[in-house]
Amino acid sequence: MEAPARAIDAVELEIIKASLDGIVQEMQNSLFRTGYSTIVRESQDASCALLDARGEVVAQHVVLPLHIGSFPACCAAVLRTYDDIAEGDAFLINHPYEGGSPHAPDMCVITPAFHAGALVGFCASIAHKGDIGGPVPGSCSGQAKETFNEGLHLPAVRYQRGFQRMVEIERIIAANSRTPELVLGDIRGQLGCARLGEQRLRELLDKVGAAVALASFEHLMALAERRMRAAIAEWRDGRYEAERFVDDDGVRLNQPVRIHVVVEKKGDQITFDFSGSDDQAVGPANIRPPLAKAAVAYCLIALVDPHIFINSGLMRAFEIVTREGSIMNPRFPAPVNTYNPTVHATVEAVFAALVDIVSSKARADSCGSRSIIIGGRGGRAGQGYVQYEILGGGAGARSGKDGASGTSVNQSNAKIAPIEIIESEFPTRVLRFELIPDSGGAGATRGGLGIRREYLNLDDARFSIRSTKHVIAPNGAAGGGKGRTGDIIVNPGRADEKRLPTRYADYPLRKGDGFRLDTPGGGGLGDPLTRDPAAVAADVREGYVSRAAAERDYGVVLTGAGRAVAVDETKTRDLRAARRPTL
Repeated sequence: MEAPARAIDAVELEIIKASLDGIVQEMQNSLFRTGYSTIVRESQDASCALLDARGEVVAQHVVLPLHIGSFPACCAAVLRTYDDIAEGDAFLINHPYEGGSPHAPDMCVITPAFHAGALVGFCASIAHKGDIGGPVPGSCSGQAKETFNEGLHLPAVRYQRGFQRMVEIERIIAANSRTPELVLGDIRGQLGCARLGEQRLRELLDKVGAAVALASFEHLMALAERRMRAAIAEWRDGRYEAERFVDDDGVRLNQPVRIHVVVEKKGDQITFDFSGSDDQAVGPANIRPPLAKAAVAYCLIALVDPHIFINSGLMRAFEIVTREGSIMNPRFPAPVNTYNPTVHATVEAVFAALVDIVSSKARADSCGSRSIIIGGRGGRAGQGYVQYEILGGGAGARSGKDGASGTSVNQSNAKIAPIEIIESEFPTRVLRFELIPDSGGAGATRGGLGIRREYLNLDDARFSIRSTKHVIAPNGAAGGGKGRTGDIIVNPGRADEKRLPTRYADYPLRKGDGFRLDTPGGGGLGDPLTRDPAAVAADVREGYVSRAAAERDYGVVLTGAGRAVAVDETKTRDLRAARRPTL
């Protein structure tokens, strides 16, 4: 890279940073507006990024934080495979081991960006595909025992040459999907947003000068690293550890999976050692090291500055250690498709380990994430369909704030698909969609509430779920109560009612069958007996907490009914005094 003829001043650097962020946001908006599937255009399960010529992230508009680890690993696979990259190329990769996709449905489209004949970077996006084959609709079998059970895997392959699509690649993908039009439509949308990114990047280089702009890439990464290290240096030195558990791996039921982390911090150096975590899972609960590092990066960003500029410089500010053959670093071909519960456990273990040194940002555990997948051939004109929904629940309580209700949490940031879209595109009806009272853990600040979503199936179909925290409840913190666990019941209240495990694949739904999904609530933070009684009364008026729970969990006695509920100050004071331990 040619050195800039002059120094880059702070104002110019800020303009370049804002421009890079704007380019990625425009790419993201383009992708969401051209998405074919509900997963992309409604749930927004996708991210975009700009990378430098070495494949490091220069800017990422964060929708899904884990992709900060995925993009460089995917781009590295392209650079390893091809030494003849040219303008007009495009590449596809979705292989978790060859690249860095969290699982095979997350397909990465990468295009090289050229300026004045020189490679200056890459434009990339990762977007979830509704179906890429495998034994079950949606390609996410909770009982998969190897990656070969998880659908079509593409190593880095050239998808375009001279701006012309390679039809053979599209034919292979289409032949391996139950919803080929949607999958190819989303891939072409990814390609379009990458070409838009190339154009905007060229315009930026023309405006400020290629040498100045390219030099700013490394400068911005160095600034991000220094910013993170400076914050870490202010933390207390020491050794900290914590662990969390996943319900099971989908194959070995009733065997919790342990995620253990030891944090060593000295000066501005910090290391996260996951060697004590369980051996790799038989079922699809494993995660690859790029995701483990991205999960730690998410935690540090949340603790230091949620608005920090996102680039690969942040990943240089810390180290992780994983043990080969463990759930955090499995050997090929260990399955990985239901990776998210393990990432949530990783995030919550890291937060728990760091709580003593960043106590002002203490938080209880949250609901994790889950998806339901219904597939069949009852769609429009009898075509195959895959109804793929991502659903949140209750967030853990935070210092000074209650947890949010009915939301995505931690690294999961997808939206819940609107009922109107679901009912207009798939043979299903949503009978109920509501918050679950008393599902948030009690505390000085309350955990967020989980949601109940109940469905009626209008045609024969195949059902799968990948969820978490149906067995092991979200932990409270600093004396707060646990959140309520989740549940999945087919045909609730009928003679053939059946409760499914946390992860389950290919349950046969018949026309007229229904199911009810309850998602977990978040844990509470702090002693519930210190919660402001007026806040408890407000929760009862809003239906978040029952009257019985107000007295049982918070020691708050209420008078009146409905919107006239009020605190009985005397009885509340006496009840709380009776419950507090005497010294």
